[in-house]
Amino acid sequence: MAKKENLAEILRREIEEYEGKVESSEEGTVISVGDGIARVYGLSEARLGELILFSSGAEGLVMNLDEEELGIALLTEEDGVKEGDAARRTRRIIEVPVGDALLGRVVTPLGEPLDGGARIETGKTRPVERIAPGVMTRKSVDTPLHTGIKSIDSMIPIGRGQRELIIGDRQTGKTAIAIDAILSQKGQGVKCIYVAIGQKDSSVADLVDLLRKEGAMDYTLVVDAPASKSAPILYIAPFAGMAMAEEWLERGEDVLIVFDDLSKHAVSYRALSLLLRRAPGREAYPGDIFYLHSRLLERACRLDEAHGGGSITALPIVETQAGDISAYIPTNIISITDGQIFLDSSGFASGQRPAIDAGLSVSRVGSSAQHPAMKKVSRSLKMTIATYRENLSFAQFGSDLDETTKKILLHGDRAMEALRQVNGEPLSEPEEVLTLFALQEGHLDSLPRERVRSFLGEMLGEFRRKHAPLMEKLLKEGDYDKGMEEEMRKEILALLAREEDR
Repeated sequence: MAKKENLAEILRREIEEYEGKVESSEEGTVISVGDGIARVYGLSEARLGELILFSSGAEGLVMNLDEEELGIALLTEEDGVKEGDAARRTRRIIEVPVGDALLGRVVTPLGEPLDGGARIETGKTRPVERIAPGVMTRKSVDTPLHTGIKSIDSMIPIGRGQRELIIGDRQTGKTAIAIDAILSQKGQGVKCIYVAIGQKDSSVADLVDLLRKEGAMDYTLVVDAPASKSAPILYIAPFAGMAMAEEWLERGEDVLIVFDDLSKHAVSYRALSLLLRRAPGREAYPGDIFYLHSRLLERACRLDEAHGGGSITALPIVETQAGDISAYIPTNIISITDGQIFLDSSGFASGQRPAIDAGLSVSRVGSSAQHPAMKKVSRSLKMTIATYRENLSFAQFGSDLDETTKKILLHGDRAMEALRQVNGEPLSEPEEVLTLFALQEGHLDSLPRERVRSFLGEMLGEFRRKHAPLMEKLLKEGDYDKGMEEEMRKEILALLAREEDR
């Protein structure tokens, strides 16, 4: 009994004297290094996402907070970090430089120049991670983001502040659509960011050369995390690009950001998570892969006037395998975004460029992001293509077709031909409206298929030469009245008559 009383007294005294002190340290020790991951003992007060500085000068990012050790992803080569090295807290969350000084440059996700130019001095940085703007600070999407691609601007319109997924198999023209969208922002007051994730150095170099040749680098920033870099660098690349975009967003400016592509980003995060010994889930991806992409893409939005009125339009790219959009990563990102542009590999192989599948593609913003003129000329286009494809599949089984079906097939065939477009040659909105007006009125149905595109090129040339005021009014007002409609119809009919005389 006495022993029990003594034990109770000891416990009572220990509890009373306990002051809640926890041993903490600002410095730890590397206990192992491998595959870009350093495990560090100590640093008990380090925060998730904090930068850690090693005695060798290398930097790392805290990714795991385990009970006895930290899992740190190295942002530099691991050769300089070895077992026994000291690791010290910086008390800084990873940040990137932001500002206009970045325009025209090619940089790493950490803001270091890759184009051989001078070191970038912006005078301001932002953390790569940030909570997305709240619903009450946002405004509905109603301003078009012109891409210069007829199929998209007519059937799958994109608005400023929207998140539109570009999805399809490898080598089906996904990047080409994003680049045309960037080229179309020339003179539109939209700054552009292209984030290359896991791409070949040669591919990024070719892309930068194209942007420079077209004068697009004046308003474009390229963030490059090539395939040769470690998984942590690829992991932070899209977040770094988004942080750079948010600086312009909060200044009331419009930004277009392309993530090429989030499939490779997901793979890099899976590799990083497995190296950190996190539990794998479906397809070996970690359980928080959906949260990873949702917290990234939720930051793309349009703010209301009280918060500056700026916008970030995101075009994430995802690669599918054999057209399977029901795979894990594609379905995740489809559910996060405001629509998708699906590229069909069979259409691409048959020469339809861009190979957009109008049936599987959708914009959840819809005609809210279209000018009145574009609404008028594209109202029935999606239905025209759907009807054409349905009748085409039945026409393969029978040779005796009625006149109605023949007209549907003829008009649909001319529509598919009119929507074909060369990469790197986006059209202005008046040029798109004129093209679709000629198609909608049935003027192209009388032309041989092989003459449709050349006729449209000649037609646009004639309008630029003879009807410049009409083109300017279409561009300025985004609509046309009865008088302009008659002027367009008259000129097209005159050109068709000249075509028949050849």
